[in-house]
Amino acid sequence: MTTAHKEKRFESFKEFYPFYLQEHSNRVCRRLHVVGSTLVLLVLFTAVLTSQWIWLWALPVFGYGFAWVGHFFFEKNKPATFKYPLYSLLGDWVMYKDVLTGKIPW
Repeated sequence: MTTAHKEKRFESFKEFYPFYLQEHSNRVCRRLHVVGSTLVLLVLFTAVLTSQWIWLWALPVFGYGFAWVGHFFFEKNKPATFKYPLYSLLGDWVMYKDVLTGKIPW
């Protein structure tokens, strides 16, 4: 008989964010997240300013591509987005702000 693994359930983003940061302790992983998020913003703004909506297909490629490379090759863990998609997306942008403001080391 096997025992089911109990998955941690977070009641709030405030409770989730320390876990999220722990999953991003590798500096290269964090840097790849920042690069991907910056590219997402640049592509989004360019698409809106030029009305060339075809570029929007690149948003998940940049947003997830850089992050997943960071997790699989540097952090050596599974991205939190697989279990906590909404909190993870919010975590990406809060971490981005925290890196840009110097709260978290680049």
